[in-house]
Amino acid sequence: MTTLTPQVRDRSVVQHPKLSIRDLFEEMISGLLGRPGRLALTALGTVLGITALVSTLGLAKTAGNQIVSRFDELTETRIVVSPAENGFGGSDATSSIPWNAEVRLVRLNGVEAAGTKSDVDVSGALSRSVPVVDPLGINEHQINVVATSGGLLDAVRGSIRTGRYFDNGHSDRADPVVVLGPAAAQRLNIFRLDTQPAIFIGEQSFTVLGIIDDVSREPDLLNAIVMPDGTAREFFGLSAPAEVHIDAAVGATTVLANDRMTVTASGTDANMVQIALTPDDPESLRTQASQGYTAVRQDVEGDVNALFVVLGAVSLLVGGLGIANVTLVSVLERTPEIGLRRALGAARRHIAAQFLLESTVTGLLGGIIGASVGVLTIVAVSAVRDWTPVLEGYLPFAAVGLGAVIGLIAGTYPALRAARTEPITALRSS
Repeated sequence: MTTLTPQVRDRSVVQHPKLSIRDLFEEMISGLLGRPGRLALTALGTVLGITALVSTLGLAKTAGNQIVSRFDELTETRIVVSPAENGFGGSDATSSIPWNAEVRLVRLNGVEAAGTKSDVDVSGALSRSVPVVDPLGINEHQINVVATSGGLLDAVRGSIRTGRYFDNGHSDRADPVVVLGPAAAQRLNIFRLDTQPAIFIGEQSFTVLGIIDDVSREPDLLNAIVMPDGTAREFFGLSAPAEVHIDAAVGATTVLANDRMTVTASGTDANMVQIALTPDDPESLRTQASQGYTAVRQDVEGDVNALFVVLGAVSLLVGGLGIANVTLVSVLERTPEIGLRRALGAARRHIAAQFLLESTVTGLLGGIIGASVGVLTIVAVSAVRDWTPVLEGYLPFAAVGLGAVIGLIAGTYPALRAARTEPITALRSS
């Protein structure tokens, strides 16, 4: 009699479900290309986020470079010369700037323009544009009076709105002429020069030669009455120029004002500007040159970058949330498909891997397109604004990788939810 014994299942022959890399990529491509419209809309969020991030960082770098360049070009080409201070905090009475300081300085290599500037003491005299003194004082104004040489306007990088600026010939002849700042002209109600208007400072009349439009340096000139040095010396007793302003060529400031050279006669160290103005006593003058603004440049650039980084990060967050939302909706719509795959032997890790790969590839595509559009945006804006585009070399590649990471993170929760779907529940819901 044959005894029947139950068969024991050999665990060694149980085949665990496997999914090759090739199969995984085929399923991912099928899932993405099966809904091209959804793929485009899902990737659009990442495209916009990466485009905003790359373009804002690049434009911040470009704009910061422009700001820094203009800042450097304006400030680090400026030199101001004034009498040296004595031990009591005032100017040395024996030191003075020569009247022909402009002529001496423009001979130096690296000096683009130079001019003297002094505040004029008019002893409280009021200024007006009418010859008759108004008893009520309505048409009389207390306006600062400044004396300059003919080259100061170029030294402060100013421009004339109408008329002209006086020259050194007016100063040598002590002609009673002035140039008005725009604010001073408005207070005196002078807007045109075809009638050769005149103003009065106290009882003395002065012909108006021109009206200043704007200046890049010394903004106090915009609200002042400006007259030649010789005119101020003749009518108001100006003893000597108070200071000299120099507009130097780029890179010449250090040579002119900071480098020390030995004066053979006295053995005193002085710079080129001091020697040109007062060769017998160069230490009686001091020079101030705008140098050492590296920290300021970095702060300006850092602030601009920080502002645009925040804007780009917000845009990128919106793109990541878009991927997460659309992937989650895709999981809910594909619940029957997930259940069928599980019923046919797909493991949870296979389902999770497929959705993670789909979201990662979506983010990667969005990163590639977004980085490309961002770079083109930087180039286009720079071309319109006549800027030099500046972009870190690693940024486009980092943006592509960031898009993939955003897609991976955004698809994590939907993928885990899809992996936890039970086959029987999914099939019943279908």
